[in-house]
Amino acid sequence: MTEPADLVSEIEALEEKLQQAKSSITRRFIGQERVVDLTLTALLCGGHALLIGLPGLGKTRLVETLSTVMGLHGNRIQFTPDLMPADILGSEVLDTAEDGSRQFRFIPGPIFCELLMADEINRASPRTQSALLQAMQERTVTVAGEDRALGVPFHVLATQNPIEQEGTYPLPEAQLDRFLVQIDVNYPDRQTERDILLATTGVAEEEAHQIFTKEELLAAQVLLRRMPVGESVVELILDLVRAFRPEEPGVSERVSETVAWGPGPRAAQALMMTVRARAMLQGRLAPNAEDVLDMARPVLSHRMALNFAARARGDSLADLIETTAAGLVRAEAAA
Repeated sequence: MTEPADLVSEIEALEEKLQQAKSSITRRFIGQERVVDLTLTALLCGGHALLIGLPGLGKTRLVETLSTVMGLHGNRIQFTPDLMPADILGSEVLDTAEDGSRQFRFIPGPIFCELLMADEINRASPRTQSALLQAMQERTVTVAGEDRALGVPFHVLATQNPIEQEGTYPLPEAQLDRFLVQIDVNYPDRQTERDILLATTGVAEEEAHQIFTKEELLAAQVLLRRMPVGESVVELILDLVRAFRPEEPGVSERVSETVAWGPGPRAAQALMMTVRARAMLQGRLAPNAEDVLDMARPVLSHRMALNFAARARGDSLADLIETTAAGLVRAEAAA
């Protein structure tokens, strides 16, 4: 059994390495520390992330940089309405040998990698999305009746344009739930945009350097699960997830009047993992209530929906999550 002192030293060593990785990423993906933290959180937790943002905000650059820094073999798929499952999973072809014999040979698709960028994922047809769903959940794909394991680790970082809806297919709720976090990529502020302008229009640009190997990332994912979580944080996570289920006894009137459906148990699991990752990225040995408050929106926003009346009134799901989470944290602090 691991001694507490050994666990502390391992967490501290990993935190130092994570800071090196973060520094290398932010030299190329300038000024978006929140986005970098959340993508690193997804990788540390062994999960997938959905990046929501307008074109030209650096999402592709971020994923390419992450692939280099974390030592992962990455591929990119540009999703289009005519993309078929075989285009991403791979297919079998009939080969003819020199002696005239024939046999099928499997040609792996781009999904056979360790870090997959699914660009504009909502442009894929439901048929293609269902093939990706199996890969995200089970880490295997089925081609010609045979199950084939994907890379280890395997992460999907998918992008989605929030304003363009023509020629798109909304992701099914079951697939949205497979994303550990939803990351909003917003416009940079003026100073950040100035830094981007100067850094990317010269003769040379900053290069990313490998900090992790895939073996070190897998070890970090195991270490994260060993990080202790206090009973008060566990109870706060449960309170928060259950507070957004409109049929739950004792739920607030605001939630019951605005929420169509709330998050399931996978949301609580995601919070349990992400609060540990946030604590680790900040150099702490255990998560606290502030971690739960900070991770509430990225974990919950894609796992629940407003009802028709709330959407007609123009209610904000983000505001509902943040105010409810803040209220629960204040109540816990006062108890």
